Amino acid sequence: MDITLDNKTVRYANGGCEHDPALPGVVLVHGAGMNRTVFQLQTRYLAHHGYRVAAIDLPGHGGSEGPAIETVPEMGAWLADVIVALDIGPAHVIGHSMGTFIGIEAAAQRPETVASLVLIGTAAAMPVHPELLNAAANDVPHASNLMSSWSFGAPAHIGRHATPGMWNIGGSRALLDTSRPDSLGIDMAACNAYATSLDAAAAVSCPVTYILGAMDKMTPPKRAAGLIAATEGATVATLPGVGHMMMSEAPDATRRAMVDALESVRA
Repeated sequence: MDITLDNKTVRYANGGCEHDPALPGVVLVHGAGMNRTVFQLQTRYLAHHGYRVAAIDLPGHGGSEGPAIETVPEMGAWLADVIVALDIGPAHVIGHSMGTFIGIEAAAQRPETVASLVLIGTAAAMPVHPELLNAAANDVPHASNLMSSWSFGAPAHIGRHATPGMWNIGGSRALLDTSRPDSLGIDMAACNAYATSLDAAAAVSCPVTYILGAMDKMTPPKRAAGLIAATEGATVATLPGVGHMMMSEAPDATRRAMVDALESVRA
């Protein structure tokens, strides 16, 4: 599905269901170098169980026209505009990795657009090693190898994909390898430069749930402590045995945690 924002195409997946204005909206926001498909094992379920769903492609990713946005605060402003353009707000925003920062910024800047936040695989800061920053900008295949290796818990390195015959690591590499020119480098630089997550989180007034992977090496659970402290009353769910890409490593457990978070604020 496509909409037009600022004369540019924004692509999103609706989970196979047309939007019903009577249902609460859920907007899913992917991380660096990714696209809407990282949520494919959860999007359809949500759409068929009482939610209007929009898993979006950020500018310069997937089917959305570029260029990629260069700073996290600007990405947050863009997300708020998308929620308005989709007429889906106030939306429950589910973000992964860089997408968690984007959701926090949208909720802080435009609180009327965000009903709640579900933050998957996050940390108070996401510094990026200089080698990875360089690779993301100049050698995407090398960057995808580095990122894919670190994005999954140990069990997912040898199996554990929900679809028989599929390999988590290979799928991640393939997705990152298809990144638009410059997009991955811009994303990683934006994550590395973003230093105001705690200020933004402190300004968030909506309910917040954190879903963390116990084996996450990209954003270890302990690194989320500052954000959790900044968002008063937040709920935390830690999934055992999974790493950063928990949507594909443990799709059912991730879906259940998402639904629990959504239902807790819907009641």
